[in-house]
Amino acid sequence: MPSTLPDGDPAPTTGELPDSALRGLGERPFGFYVHVPFCVTRCGYCDFNTYTAAELGPGASQRDYADTVVEEVRLARRVLGERELPVDTVFFGGGTPTLLPPEDLARVLAAIDSEFGLRPGAEVTTEANPESVDPPALEKLRHGGFNRISFGMQSAREHVLRVLDRKHTPGRPAAAVREARQAGFEHVNLDLIYSTPGESDDDWRASLAAAIEAGPDHVSAYSLIVEEGTRLAARIRRGELPVPDDDVAADRYLIADEMLAEAGFHWYEVSNWAASEQARCRHNLLYWTGGDWWAAGPGAHSHVGGTRWWNVKHPAAYAQRLAAGVSPAHSREVLGADDRAAERLMLELRLVTGYPLGDVAPAARPVVADALARGLLEPEPFKAGLMVLTLRGRLLADALVRDLLV
Repeated sequence: MPSTLPDGDPAPTTGELPDSALRGLGERPFGFYVHVPFCVTRCGYCDFNTYTAAELGPGASQRDYADTVVEEVRLARRVLGERELPVDTVFFGGGTPTLLPPEDLARVLAAIDSEFGLRPGAEVTTEANPESVDPPALEKLRHGGFNRISFGMQSAREHVLRVLDRKHTPGRPAAAVREARQAGFEHVNLDLIYSTPGESDDDWRASLAAAIEAGPDHVSAYSLIVEEGTRLAARIRRGELPVPDDDVAADRYLIADEMLAEAGFHWYEVSNWAASEQARCRHNLLYWTGGDWWAAGPGAHSHVGGTRWWNVKHPAAYAQRLAAGVSPAHSREVLGADDRAAERLMLELRLVTGYPLGDVAPAARPVVADALARGLLEPEPFKAGLMVLTLRGRLLADALVRDLLV
């Protein structure tokens, strides 16, 4: 089952936010995340807040879900007030958003547009499993206002997909990319996972080659994380599968960067490569650069002006709250200045645009000098006052952040 919600202070039933959160609202980029928690089956590695039909139980309806989310969109408008707040980006994630009919997804998007207004040229993304869409569905999504789609490919090798409990056949993601292009999607992403138990270097190279050949303009590649409570973790604990190796993961990252760079993709965040600046995921950049977003759906986490809150987890509890006219928010936290500064360092250092040297705490400056000497930071941006990771620095980004925050 999905992981538990974090601790926090009780959230008001009205959804009301503190004055500190609303201060400056509209001056920062604003986005919407819509969580769709439904899956046909649960992948063995997945720890997200998702549910199969058998797990939903009474009081939760996939059929009525879009209408429930629309109620939260209306709540967001009431909470955030009447100030002009055009939406820069919208991202439908999950789960598998495309298990809902395209008309339902378009109806939620239309509600966001009606209540807040989409900024001209807004990026509107949905995630999809390759097998959960077909050409008519993609055309309906494009007609409904979606202009970016992200497919979960994970691997091109069947035995690797089996370990991950993925159900699509190896060639289906490439076909889905072609169909999305034919439907008029401007931007297409493929998600890949590396260092799965049983995957070889050749398997990973084949997956990258297949992804590149499919013709997306964005690729995300993540090292497999074994989450407690998942089927994959249980199989590893029983000795059925080997523990993923950190050195192997580092080698796979180097292979990814080499092959993607040769194909014309440029890294802009440690785990993300784009074929052009226009192809970068603007919604994720909003997260990484301190923007504001309202996240609708069970278990979804929002952030506005340094206040973070998260909704009740189960779809039934979520629907019950909104039907009763109260906020689905479960708990919240107001981040202090130190926490916000730490998060900013952690996120911005992972970006190709880097982190300003002038904002580094005096106590951490010896760590910065050491990182430059060890080849973790690019020399030329450093001269211009920016910490930008080298390829080796990207491999050690998490450790460097820990050292900088000591």
